[in-house]
Amino acid sequence: MSFAFDAPRTKRFKALVRQYPDRRSLALPLLHMAQDQEGHISRDVLLALAEMLKISPAELFDTVSFYSMFNLEPKGKYLLQVCQTLSCSLAGADLVVDHIGAKFKLKPGETTADGRFTLLKVECLGSCGTAPVVQINDDYYEKMTVDKVGRVLEKLS
Repeated sequence: MSFAFDAPRTKRFKALVRQYPDRRSLALPLLHMAQDQEGHISRDVLLALAEMLKISPAELFDTVSFYSMFNLEPKGKYLLQVCQTLSCSLAGADLVVDHIGAKFKLKPGETTADGRFTLLKVECLGSCGTAPVVQINDDYYEKMTVDKVGRVLEKLS
């Protein structure tokens, strides 16, 4: 199996190449485009993008593995990421994780059998002043409590 961008993303790639002659600069935008299209960064995606960027797959894998926003495996429709750094931990992030885990019978790193929810503990989401923070897909939910996360999850269930 191999990977190729769909027509709109191919057009976007060509525009980006003209904008950024140093293809290394395209790594993050291309990874985002590929993950948006495929849902995760598979081995085939990684190899194809490395070829497009004219870099080694290992160099691209370094980037993918550094950033928590890239997924190497399929995730649920709703990716529930709970910040675990000091501010969030002190403000109750573990209670939020425990609540989500109990509600969906999940441990961090797992996806529900129906593929709807994936729970992850992640490093800093960059919102320490509004801890604890939960990111669901692309949306931030700040100053979360067990009650607040319960209400948010009810809307998704």
